[in-house]
Amino acid sequence: MNEPKTSSYGPTLLTFLAGAAVGAVVVALTTPKTGPELRGDLKDLTRRARRKAGEMAENASDTWDDLKGRTALAAADLKRGMTDAAQDLRG
Repeated sequence: MNEPKTSSYGPTLLTFLAGAAVGAVVVALTTPKTGPELRGDLKDLTRRARRKAGEMAENASDTWDDLKGRTALAAADLKRGMTDAAQDLRG
């Protein structure tokens, strides 16, 4: 039997973002900047990463809420269809 395929975009995206963050930190640490400049860059990087993570969490929450709503509608439609089919069979 064929198993249902699941999307692996979530883990792939998180892996990519983690790699990008590590790469950004390595670049920031290897540049010839003064301590205050480097700390400022790292604070800015952290601020942007937090903002982006918050946006992603909000989008995921919205998507989850949409999925729950659609699932409830589909379940109601299925129940209504099964009820109608049962009544048709009864005559």
